[in-house]
Amino acid sequence: MTSSIVLAEDFQAPGPSIFDFPPLYDGAPAWLTKPVIFAAVGAILVCAFAWSAFAKPQLVPRGMQNIGEKGYEFVRDQVARPFLGKDAERWMPLLLSLFFLILLWNLFGVVPLVQMPIASHIAFPAVFAATIYVIKIYLGIKHQGAGGYFKNMMFPPGLPKPIYFLLAPIELLSNLIIAPFTHAVRLFANMFAGHLILAFFSAVGFWFLFEKLTPMGAGLGVLGVVMTIAMTGFEMFIQFLQAFLFTLLAAMYIGGSLHSDH
Repeated sequence: MTSSIVLAEDFQAPGPSIFDFPPLYDGAPAWLTKPVIFAAVGAILVCAFAWSAFAKPQLVPRGMQNIGEKGYEFVRDQVARPFLGKDAERWMPLLLSLFFLILLWNLFGVVPLVQMPIASHIAFPAVFAATIYVIKIYLGIKHQGAGGYFKNMMFPPGLPKPIYFLLAPIELLSNLIIAPFTHAVRLFANMFAGHLILAFFSAVGFWFLFEKLTPMGAGLGVLGVVMTIAMTGFEMFIQFLQAFLFTLLAAMYIGGSLHSDH
Protein backbone atom coordinates (compact mmCIF):
# COMPACT_ATOMS: atom_id res chain seq x y z
CA MET A 1 0.00 0.00 0.00
CA THR A 2 2.82 2.40 0.89
CA SER A 3 4.59 1.74 -2.41
CA SER A 4 1.38 2.48 -4.34
CA ILE A 5 0.96 5.77 -2.51
CA VAL A 6 4.54 6.70 -3.35
CA LEU A 7 3.98 5.83 -7.02
CA ALA A 8 0.79 7.90 -7.06
CA GLU A 9 2.68 10.82 -5.58
CA ASP A 10 5.37 10.45 -8.27
CA PHE A 11 2.77 10.52 -11.03
CA GLN A 12 2.70 13.83 -12.91
CA ALA A 13 -0.65 14.64 -14.49
CA PRO A 14 -0.50 16.22 -17.97
CA GLY A 15 -1.03 19.96 -17.98
CA PRO A 16 -1.41 22.80 -20.48
CA SER A 17 2.23 22.32 -21.47
CA ILE A 18 1.16 19.41 -23.71
CA PHE A 19 -0.26 22.04 -26.08
CA ASP A 20 3.08 23.83 -26.43
CA PHE A 21 4.90 22.81 -29.59
CA PRO A 22 8.35 24.14 -30.51
CA PRO A 23 9.31 24.85 -34.13
CA LEU A 24 9.75 21.67 -36.15
CA TYR A 25 13.51 22.06 -36.42
CA ASP A 26 16.29 24.33 -35.25
CA GLY A 27 16.20 27.62 -37.09
CA ALA A 28 12.59 27.16 -38.26
CA PRO A 29 10.18 30.11 -37.97
CA ALA A 30 8.37 30.24 -34.65
CA TRP A 31 5.02 29.63 -36.36
CA LEU A 32 6.14 26.42 -38.11
CA THR A 33 4.84 23.92 -35.55
CA LYS A 34 3.01 20.60 -35.55
CA PRO A 35 -0.49 22.18 -35.28
CA VAL A 36 0.20 24.47 -38.26
CA ILE A 37 1.43 21.55 -40.38
CA PHE A 38 -1.57 19.39 -39.60
CA ALA A 39 -3.94 22.32 -40.08
CA ALA A 40 -2.58 22.58 -43.62
CA VAL A 41 -2.77 18.79 -44.05
CA GLY A 42 -6.41 18.90 -42.95
CA ALA A 43 -7.23 21.64 -45.45
CA ILE A 44 -5.56 19.64 -48.25
CA LEU A 45 -7.45 16.49 -47.27
CA VAL A 46 -10.78 18.33 -47.29
CA CYS A 47 -10.00 19.74 -50.75
CA ALA A 48 -9.05 16.27 -51.98
CA PHE A 49 -12.23 14.80 -50.52
CA ALA A 50 -14.39 17.50 -52.14
CA TRP A 51 -12.68 16.93 -55.48
CA SER A 52 -13.12 13.16 -55.38
CA ALA A 53 -16.75 13.48 -54.24
CA PHE A 54 -18.03 16.25 -56.50
CA ALA A 55 -15.66 16.70 -59.48
CA LYS A 56 -17.39 14.03 -61.61
CA PRO A 57 -20.76 13.30 -60.01
CA GLN A 58 -22.61 10.17 -61.09
CA LEU A 59 -26.36 9.69 -61.27
CA VAL A 60 -26.10 6.91 -58.68
CA PRO A 61 -23.66 8.12 -56.00
CA ARG A 62 -21.00 5.71 -54.79
CA GLY A 63 -17.97 5.85 -52.55
CA MET A 64 -16.76 9.36 -51.85
CA GLN A 65 -19.65 10.93 -53.74
CA ASN A 66 -22.11 9.12 -51.49
CA ILE A 67 -20.34 10.36 -48.36
CA GLY A 68 -20.09 13.86 -49.79
CA GLU A 69 -23.78 14.01 -50.68
CA LYS A 70 -24.81 12.77 -47.24
CA GLY A 71 -22.64 15.46 -45.67
CA TYR A 72 -24.04 18.07 -48.03
CA GLU A 73 -27.62 17.10 -47.21
CA PHE A 74 -26.91 17.17 -43.49
CA VAL A 75 -25.39 20.66 -43.55
CA ARG A 76 -28.03 21.96 -45.96
CA ASP A 77 -31.04 20.61 -44.04
CA GLN A 78 -29.81 20.99 -40.46
CA VAL A 79 -27.68 24.13 -40.72
CA ALA A 80 -28.28 26.25 -43.82
CA ARG A 81 -32.00 26.09 -44.53
CA PRO A 82 -33.26 26.81 -41.00
CA PHE A 83 -31.38 30.13 -40.91
CA LEU A 84 -30.80 31.11 -44.53
CA GLY A 85 -33.98 29.92 -46.22
CA LYS A 86 -33.89 30.64 -49.95
CA ASP A 87 -30.25 31.78 -49.66
CA ALA A 88 -29.11 28.41 -48.29
CA GLU A 89 -27.65 27.02 -51.51
CA ARG A 90 -25.65 30.19 -52.11
CA TRP A 91 -23.82 29.79 -48.79
CA MET A 92 -23.40 26.02 -48.87
CA PRO A 93 -19.78 26.06 -50.19
CA LEU A 94 -18.68 28.11 -47.17
CA LEU A 95 -20.73 26.22 -44.60
CA LEU A 96 -19.89 22.76 -45.95
CA SER A 97 -16.17 23.56 -46.10
CA LEU A 98 -16.30 24.99 -42.59
CA PHE A 99 -18.06 21.95 -41.18
CA PHE A 100 -15.81 19.33 -42.81
CA LEU A 101 -12.59 21.16 -42.01
CA ILE A 102 -13.42 21.78 -38.35
CA LEU A 103 -14.65 18.20 -37.98
CA LEU A 104 -11.43 16.80 -39.46
CA TRP A 105 -9.28 19.14 -37.37
CA ASN A 106 -11.15 18.00 -34.26
CA LEU A 107 -10.83 14.31 -35.12
CA PHE A 108 -7.08 14.71 -35.40
CA GLY A 109 -7.20 14.62 -31.60
CA VAL A 110 -7.93 10.89 -31.61
CA VAL A 111 -5.85 9.90 -34.64
CA PRO A 112 -2.73 7.94 -33.59
CA LEU A 113 0.58 9.77 -34.08
CA VAL A 114 -1.26 13.07 -34.63
CA GLN A 115 -3.27 13.25 -31.38
CA MET A 116 -3.78 16.97 -31.56
CA PRO A 117 -7.17 18.64 -32.10
CA ILE A 118 -6.15 21.70 -34.11
CA ALA A 119 -8.92 23.83 -32.59
CA SER A 120 -7.38 23.36 -29.13
CA HIS A 121 -5.10 26.23 -30.17
CA ILE A 122 -7.20 29.38 -29.91
CA ALA A 123 -5.67 30.99 -33.02
CA PHE A 124 -7.49 28.63 -35.39
CA PRO A 125 -11.08 29.04 -34.13
CA ALA A 126 -10.36 32.76 -33.62
CA VAL A 127 -9.51 33.19 -37.30
CA PHE A 128 -12.68 31.37 -38.34
CA ALA A 129 -14.83 33.35 -35.92
CA ALA A 130 -13.27 36.63 -37.09
CA THR A 131 -13.95 35.69 -40.71
CA ILE A 132 -17.62 35.01 -39.96
CA TYR A 133 -17.76 38.24 -37.96
CA VAL A 134 -16.46 40.28 -40.90
CA ILE A 135 -18.92 38.59 -43.27
CA LYS A 136 -21.74 39.23 -40.81
CA ILE A 137 -21.01 42.97 -40.50
CA TYR A 138 -20.45 43.39 -44.25
CA LEU A 139 -23.70 41.65 -45.19
CA GLY A 140 -25.66 43.50 -42.54
CA ILE A 141 -24.56 46.90 -43.81
CA LYS A 142 -24.93 45.86 -47.45
CA HIS A 143 -28.48 44.53 -47.13
CA GLN A 144 -29.87 46.78 -44.41
CA GLY A 145 -27.72 49.88 -44.69
CA ALA A 146 -25.41 51.00 -41.89
CA GLY A 147 -28.14 52.83 -40.02
CA GLY A 148 -30.74 50.11 -40.51
CA TYR A 149 -28.34 47.34 -39.50
CA PHE A 150 -27.36 48.91 -36.19
CA LYS A 151 -30.92 50.08 -35.55
CA ASN A 152 -32.28 46.56 -36.00
CA MET A 153 -29.47 45.23 -33.83
CA MET A 154 -29.85 47.67 -30.95
CA PHE A 155 -33.54 48.58 -31.05
CA PRO A 156 -35.73 45.49 -31.64
CA PRO A 157 -39.32 46.61 -32.21
CA GLY A 158 -42.21 46.16 -29.82
CA LEU A 159 -40.54 47.16 -26.55
CA PRO A 160 -41.22 50.17 -24.31
CA LYS A 161 -38.86 53.01 -25.19
CA PRO A 162 -37.27 53.32 -21.70
CA ILE A 163 -36.09 49.70 -22.04
CA TYR A 164 -33.85 50.70 -24.95
CA PHE A 165 -31.58 52.74 -22.63
CA LEU A 166 -30.56 49.46 -21.04
CA LEU A 167 -31.06 47.10 -23.96
CA ALA A 168 -29.29 49.01 -26.76
CA PRO A 169 -25.75 48.98 -25.28
CA ILE A 170 -26.21 45.36 -24.18
CA GLU A 171 -27.23 44.32 -27.70
CA LEU A 172 -24.35 46.27 -29.23
CA LEU A 173 -21.84 44.66 -26.85
CA SER A 174 -23.36 41.22 -27.32
CA ASN A 175 -23.38 41.31 -31.13
CA LEU A 176 -20.05 43.02 -31.78
CA ILE A 177 -17.85 41.62 -29.00
CA ILE A 178 -19.37 38.81 -26.97
CA ALA A 179 -20.83 36.82 -29.90
CA PRO A 180 -17.59 36.47 -31.93
CA PHE A 181 -15.61 35.87 -28.72
CA THR A 182 -17.87 33.04 -27.54
CA HIS A 183 -18.05 31.66 -31.08
CA ALA A 184 -14.31 31.02 -30.99
CA VAL A 185 -13.91 30.15 -27.31
CA ARG A 186 -16.70 27.55 -27.28
CA LEU A 187 -14.89 25.44 -29.87
CA PHE A 188 -11.46 26.07 -28.38
CA ALA A 189 -12.45 25.30 -24.78
CA ASN A 190 -14.19 22.03 -25.64
CA MET A 191 -11.26 20.76 -27.70
CA PHE A 192 -8.72 21.91 -25.12
CA ALA A 193 -10.53 20.34 -22.16
CA GLY A 194 -11.40 17.13 -23.99
CA HIS A 195 -7.83 16.54 -25.12
CA LEU A 196 -6.52 17.26 -21.62
CA ILE A 197 -8.90 14.70 -20.12
CA LEU A 198 -7.85 12.07 -22.67
CA ALA A 199 -4.20 12.80 -21.99
CA PHE A 200 -4.78 12.40 -18.24
CA PHE A 201 -6.45 8.99 -18.42
CA SER A 202 -3.92 7.78 -21.00
CA ALA A 203 -1.09 8.85 -18.71
CA VAL A 204 -2.69 7.06 -15.75
CA GLY A 205 -2.98 3.83 -17.73
CA PHE A 206 0.59 4.02 -19.05
CA TRP A 207 2.11 4.96 -15.69
CA PHE A 208 0.48 2.29 -13.55
CA LEU A 209 0.57 -0.54 -16.12
CA PHE A 210 3.87 0.00 -17.92
CA GLU A 211 6.03 2.63 -16.27
CA LYS A 212 5.55 1.60 -12.61
CA LEU A 213 3.58 -1.64 -12.58
CA THR A 214 2.70 -2.88 -9.09
CA PRO A 215 -0.02 -5.28 -7.85
CA MET A 216 -1.77 -2.44 -6.02
CA GLY A 217 -1.50 0.03 -8.88
CA ALA A 218 -2.55 -2.35 -11.68
CA GLY A 219 -6.24 -1.82 -10.97
CA LEU A 220 -5.81 1.93 -11.29
CA GLY A 221 -3.94 1.43 -14.54
CA VAL A 222 -6.74 -0.75 -15.94
CA LEU A 223 -9.26 1.90 -14.90
CA GLY A 224 -7.19 4.49 -16.75
CA VAL A 225 -7.23 2.39 -19.94
CA VAL A 226 -10.99 1.77 -19.69
CA MET A 227 -11.67 5.46 -19.13
CA THR A 228 -9.41 6.37 -22.05
CA ILE A 229 -11.43 4.14 -24.38
CA ALA A 230 -14.75 5.44 -23.06
CA MET A 231 -13.69 9.07 -23.18
CA THR A 232 -12.32 8.65 -26.71
CA GLY A 233 -15.77 7.64 -27.91
CA PHE A 234 -17.38 10.50 -26.01
CA GLU A 235 -14.77 12.95 -27.29
CA MET A 236 -15.48 11.94 -30.90
CA PHE A 237 -19.14 12.79 -30.31
CA ILE A 238 -18.14 16.18 -28.85
CA GLN A 239 -15.81 16.80 -31.79
CA PHE A 240 -18.68 16.26 -34.22
CA LEU A 241 -21.05 18.32 -32.09
CA GLN A 242 -18.68 21.28 -31.89
CA ALA A 243 -18.11 21.29 -35.66
CA PHE A 244 -21.89 21.27 -36.09
CA LEU A 245 -22.50 24.05 -33.55
CA PHE A 246 -19.76 26.30 -34.94
CA THR A 247 -21.19 25.96 -38.45
CA LEU A 248 -24.74 26.41 -37.15
CA LEU A 249 -23.82 29.68 -35.44
CA ALA A 250 -22.05 30.85 -38.60
CA ALA A 251 -25.26 30.26 -40.57
CA MET A 252 -27.30 32.02 -37.89
CA TYR A 253 -25.05 35.10 -37.94
CA ILE A 254 -25.08 35.29 -41.74
CA GLY A 255 -28.84 34.79 -41.84
CA GLY A 256 -29.38 37.51 -39.26
CA SER A 257 -27.45 39.97 -41.42
CA LEU A 258 -29.28 39.00 -44.62
CA HIS A 259 -32.71 39.13 -43.02
CA SER A 260 -33.28 41.63 -40.23
CA ASP A 261 -36.42 39.84 -39.06
CA HIS A 262 -34.35 36.78 -37.88
